[in-house]
Amino acid sequence: MSDCVFCKIVSGEFTSSKVYEDDSILAFMDIQPVNEGHILIIPKKHVELIADLDNETSAKMFVIAGKINKALRKSDLKLEGINYFLADGETAGQEVFHTHLHIYPRFVGDGFGMVYNENYRKVLPKRAELDLIAEKVRILL
Repeated sequence: MSDCVFCKIVSGEFTSSKVYEDDSILAFMDIQPVNEGHILIIPKKHVELIADLDNETSAKMFVIAGKINKALRKSDLKLEGINYFLADGETAGQEVFHTHLHIYPRFVGDGFGMVYNENYRKVLPKRAELDLIAEKVRILL
């Protein structure tokens, strides 16, 4: 896609600090890192949503994420944990509309976190509601 920043990185039009590359996947350093070591993993093929990505490539993204996770943990970077984050659609927080998986090194006091609504831990759904939703999803698998 001509106006996609990630496609321009894949084509070499824009530079990146590559961590991993093969025929279908590219991993590189995020230029606006949450913490030092923040890496993005993308399919080389332009696909906006992970739901539209073929199973082989989406699975491979997570295999590479696991390898990068192990490498980060062996490095001298400050980290006590790692988050994986994939925003799938604008409402979910996707800003670049090319599927990408973030890997965030985390440590106590890093100032990053998720914000939940005030009822998150107070109001739990009934089992019947969960079962109904599970059935709706299960029949579409």
